Amino acid sequence: MKKKIVLVLVALLIVIQFIRPTRNQSAAVSPNDISQHYTVPDTVAHILQRACNDCHSNNTRYPWYTNIQPVGWWMQHHVNEGKEELNFSEFAAYTAKRQNHKMEEVGEQIEKGEMPLNSYLWIHKDASLTVQEKAILISWTKDLRNKIAEKGPL
Repeated sequence: MKKKIVLVLVALLIVIQFIRPTRNQSAAVSPNDISQHYTVPDTVAHILQRACNDCHSNNTRYPWYTNIQPVGWWMQHHVNEGKEELNFSEFAAYTAKRQNHKMEEVGEQIEKGEMPLNSYLWIHKDASLTVQEKAILISWTKDLRNKIAEKGPL
């Protein structure tokens, strides 16, 4: 009986390898990308690329282990949730009020240490933010909120 259960589980594990989520990768920068409408200093862009964009943009870097299911499904779930909350690739499509609110949330979550998620950092140690990087991002979000407010009423 145990042998049959093991064989069924192995067969199931093999079958699920063929059920893959759609990849979150785009070939070009979106016209609504935050960098197309607001100044994103090189230091900030580098931090965003390393620590944020995998889950908060239209271009995720997929490590080799995401080719193994169910790990790939778990990663895609994180990406989908992250993009639903904030998508830097579609930032300009948000209303000014929503842009302002999202930047406020980004600053608060970085300050509280809630972003990047601990579950993401388990396997992406390079996404961990230093105290200096946190200060850079928080300052940038405040500056960006001021620029958004200058454009018009919130």
